[in-house]
Amino acid sequence: MLLADSAQVADGKLYILGGGWSVTGPEPVPSAVVIKVGVDVPEFNSEHHWELFLEDADGRPVSFETPDGVQPIEVRGDFTATEPLGVPAGTPVDVPIAVNFGPIPLAPGARYSWRLVVDGESLPGAQASFATRPTPLV
Repeated sequence: MLLADSAQVADGKLYILGGGWSVTGPEPVPSAVVIKVGVDVPEFNSEHHWELFLEDADGRPVSFETPDGVQPIEVRGDFTATEPLGVPAGTPVDVPIAVNFGPIPLAPGARYSWRLVVDGESLPGAQASFATRPTPLV
């Protein structure tokens, strides 16, 4: 996982703009979470469900006010990987995922983490942490 200013997936590749940061703000800015999931042969042709959660430094869900009430910041999706043609048998497949967000109002001077869960399991390395800068003193 990687944090970026923006990202997209095209032709099975990740195109990343402003990637690799771990400090942002304090003002809200657009951002993206870039994910590359490695799928091994036994998992081919099966549907997989992923969930991405924004959590504070204590592991609590981060929420914000919407017209429908307070909502946690989370995204869900599904993917399926198939055996690539023309490559040696047993070759794993990378599944690229790019999730873009508009400006998210976060508290200045705080730590946060995006946590990825695939098929109900938190995977090793499936977390991207960052901090917001404190509000400048005037």
